[in-house]
Amino acid sequence: MKFLNLGILAHVDAGKTSLTERLLFNAGVISQIGSVDAGNTQTDSLALEQQRGITIKTAAASFAIGDTTINLLDTPGHPDFIAEVERILDVLDGAILVISAVEGVQAQTRILMRTLQRLKIPVVIFVNKIDRPGARYDKLLDDIAQKLTPNVSPMGKVINIGKPAANFVPYPFDKKQLTDSCPVFAGSAITGAGVKHLLANLAKILPLTVSKANEPCSALIFKIDRSINGEKIAFVRMFSGVINTRDFVKTSETRQEKVTAIDTFEQGKVTRSNQITAGQIGKLWGLNKIKIGDSIGIATKAQRRHFTPPMLETIVQPAKADKK
Repeated sequence: MKFLNLGILAHVDAGKTSLTERLLFNAGVISQIGSVDAGNTQTDSLALEQQRGITIKTAAASFAIGDTTINLLDTPGHPDFIAEVERILDVLDGAILVISAVEGVQAQTRILMRTLQRLKIPVVIFVNKIDRPGARYDKLLDDIAQKLTPNVSPMGKVINIGKPAANFVPYPFDKKQLTDSCPVFAGSAITGAGVKHLLANLAKILPLTVSKANEPCSALIFKIDRSINGEKIAFVRMFSGVINTRDFVKTSETRQEKVTAIDTFEQGKVTRSNQITAGQIGKLWGLNKIKIGDSIGIATKAQRRHFTPPMLETIVQPAKADKK
């Protein structure tokens, strides 16, 4: 089995969640494309996300391209929620960096690109919104080369830029030209232009993880949710080995906890499973003492602080202390 654990990152409002919806639709795992404005997208499930039209918490979905399973992680774009992005970087095999063809390279775009480069996470750039008035492509490629990476490799050309009929015409694919280069696709998540070319080439360009189910267990917890009953739900990336329901897993030098249930992401759905294996992303129940960044089994690389700490911080204290 082959896996691609893929993050979608961008400055806020560049169209990450819309692109996620389009990818899931084109892959055949959803029958209707949700709208960020309508609050009915596959990955924005929190009430506040639907109300504000932004992604707040990282969400996962899955689909297959041939014999490769792609686990897709849609991350927040707003800088207030940068910690959510930081937590998933250690579980990614590659990333799509989305840039608006109208707004261009923005502040958060540069921060994300520098971090991905520093961590040596392979990147594919998708220039979104080519159908919008004011969209740019050739000039934007120059900006990308100046502000993000000089090694830009356009994967095609844009026709009818800035019009509803805008489209992406791919060049013949040549993997040799991508050595040490950053491939750039373009299109529109709303109209679907260019997305099929991006989808068709992801598994050709980005490095795949081959399942190592026969090796000792090694996994990383990158997110924790709570059930309606307050029970911890741990999101895990499996690097090697297998975890079965009712297994006792080691989460530190001094404690073991029993996995009471497992969910995996399969074809756009969360599926109850008996086990989770190397390469997969899933959810574990029963690990009530676990924390984000904890390893299960053989320790993975320690979670690091990937983004520069804020230069300004505020301490809020009550005007009058509660003496009760």
